[in-house]
Amino acid sequence: MSQLRIAVLNAAHRDENTTRNFRRELDASLAEFDATDGAVPDDFDYDGAVVTGSRASVYWDDEWMQPVKEWVGEAIDRGLPFLGVCWGHQLLADVLGGTVADMGVYEVGYSEIEQVADAESRLFDGIGETFTAFTSHSDEVAELPPGAAPLAENDYSNHGFRADRVFGVQFHPEYDTKTARELVHRKELSDERLESILGEITDENYQRACEAKLVFDNFLEFVREVKRIDTTADASASVSRSD
Repeated sequence: MSQLRIAVLNAAHRDENTTRNFRRELDASLAEFDATDGAVPDDFDYDGAVVTGSRASVYWDDEWMQPVKEWVGEAIDRGLPFLGVCWGHQLLADVLGGTVADMGVYEVGYSEIEQVADAESRLFDGIGETFTAFTSHSDEVAELPPGAAPLAENDYSNHGFRADRVFGVQFHPEYDTKTARELVHRKELSDERLESILGEITDENYQRACEAKLVFDNFLEFVREVKRIDTTADASASVSRSD
């Protein structure tokens, strides 16, 4: 079976950890674009796309964001499957007509997240109803896009949604302990909170959070299914035209 072709819009300002983490977790042929330079694919010849986290806010007027939003919007209209992580989750919600806002608090560290009861949760297949994941955000999807379904949440915010072929997760399933420690050290936290969060970044908590990595495999399986459906539909349309 040929590898899936996935466009990765990396909005992490050239952070080496982000590049390493997504390359490790996505078992596909990746075409990587530095979104913070306004770099986007020249076409839509991909099986799916992933949008990473960022230290930016979706509602900022940074010049690089507009071409990213435009490409993402057209790609969604063309039926390309998407997975957004953290900032990517927020960007997808924004492009689809949702609302992203400052939470007024900062969620950081390993958190407990719950799947929404009776949700269409194929992205979370194999993941417990309550699971652990690393989080780092002060913005949230305050209002889901029209027609989107919530998939996961905790007391801080929505942590997952689906809108047809588009999925978003607010947490960071890709984080390893190195990434987590370095990020926490960069944040403006009180000494007490810094010490507390660093104390939670243990091999044990990381292993518990590895369950959440299944979202990557589940997304790629969804992309394969979409590709099969679209290929069959195209073949049927071709036969109909020839008749």
